[in-house]
Amino acid sequence: MSNSLTNTARLLGAGLRALLVLTLVTGVVYPLVITGIAQGLFPDKANGSEIKADGKVVGSSLIGQSYNLPLKEGQKAPEPDLKWFQGRPTGGLGTNSVNTRYKLLLSGATNLAADNKELIKQVEAAKAAVVEDNSVPGYTVKPSQVPADAVTSSASGLDPDISPRYADLQVHRVAARNGLPAAEVQKIVDEHTEGRTLGFIGEPRVNVLELNIALKDLVAKSR
Repeated sequence: MSNSLTNTARLLGAGLRALLVLTLVTGVVYPLVITGIAQGLFPDKANGSEIKADGKVVGSSLIGQSYNLPLKEGQKAPEPDLKWFQGRPTGGLGTNSVNTRYKLLLSGATNLAADNKELIKQVEAAKAAVVEDNSVPGYTVKPSQVPADAVTSSASGLDPDISPRYADLQVHRVAARNGLPAAEVQKIVDEHTEGRTLGFIGEPRVNVLELNIALKDLVAKSR
């Protein structure tokens, strides 16, 4: 009996020592080492790829933001503020009490099939809105000009980028809303268009937050 208690105590002591060592190694030492390496080699990415404007952090280059008008009394869905470049639609996992535009507690695709009637209806409505919103005097958008990313959400629903085609399509509307020459707005779009990563990964893209910060500066200079 005494021998059994001694063995149990010895095993318990060994287990507690192992727990303490593993806790220190995996819970303290390892995180500190990795954090130090990340801060030393990739400080921007390690801190969330923050974007600053006027000395303040205004968002992350990895997460999209909405550019909407304040809700009016009795209004359930906000309207886009069309003086800004707009990002992709954000279906995510659907709109409900926890999932709203760019405020997703969960993220993911809708998983609707390409021939799903609900998805087709959403895409058609989005395309009609893009055509209407971006058609201004002297520039009419054709349905055939609307790219896929203008009417569909990304898999996560948090895509911060749009295609150069979608950015170009919005130039005349943004210029008209802000009283700017279209050529100047097109110039900042071109300046913020990134090519494929390493020259062959992904597609050319435009970060909407960075583009709108440049637009804000352009509007301030024109005043």
